[in-house]
Amino acid sequence: MTRFTGIFPSITERGKPTVLETPSEGRRRFLGSALLSAAGFAAVATLSGCTVTTTNGVTTLTLDVAKVKNYGQAGLNAAAAVTSFLSGFPVLAPYALAITAAETALSGALTAFSNAAGSTLSISYDNADWKTRVDSILSDLDTLSGTIERALAGSGSVLSSSVQANADTAYKALATLISVFKALLGVSDSRAPAGGRVTRAMVRIGAPVPATGMTEAGALAILGIR
Repeated sequence: MTRFTGIFPSITERGKPTVLETPSEGRRRFLGSALLSAAGFAAVATLSGCTVTTTNGVTTLTLDVAKVKNYGQAGLNAAAAVTSFLSGFPVLAPYALAITAAETALSGALTAFSNAAGSTLSISYDNADWKTRVDSILSDLDTLSGTIERALAGSGSVLSSSVQANADTAYKALATLISVFKALLGVSDSRAPAGGRVTRAMVRIGAPVPATGMTEAGALAILGIR
């Protein structure tokens, strides 16, 4: 796998909260640089970024706000990277513009989520308002991923083999995080190949996503999230 560690700088220092960036700010920065309760009735499964609790047959999902922000910021970083690869080729301008439009939509959803969350550390995905906000981010990530995929498919031989490899790696990292995000939320991943869908159990042990061969941690690092 092509290594991107030198191309994708850390968006946050380890241990510090994520700071959301607008597309233009993100591009400038990016390119410049199991347990039981006492009563015994509640089963709790803690995964990286979320907690799944089942009480008397009713399952609830609590999400880490920072994790949701990280997924969104990773999407913005992927968009910034790929548009930078395309920017030197006028023939690819329509693809770059489409990616920028998807990036702007994602940035808006991410900002709305961040503003609503404020200093809150975790949210309940079972709450209708939070579910809508999280689903909006996921939907925009999906749209962005599809737009990048079409851009790379349409670039043909315009990009050099090394640039194409880097762009493909950014795309696969984003696809990895989307698959993990869907697994955490319990959302069906219609784009995953048969037998290749990610489960919460796989996320819990840090297993690679079958379709990309990348782990969540590896994909986050590639896209500059430390």
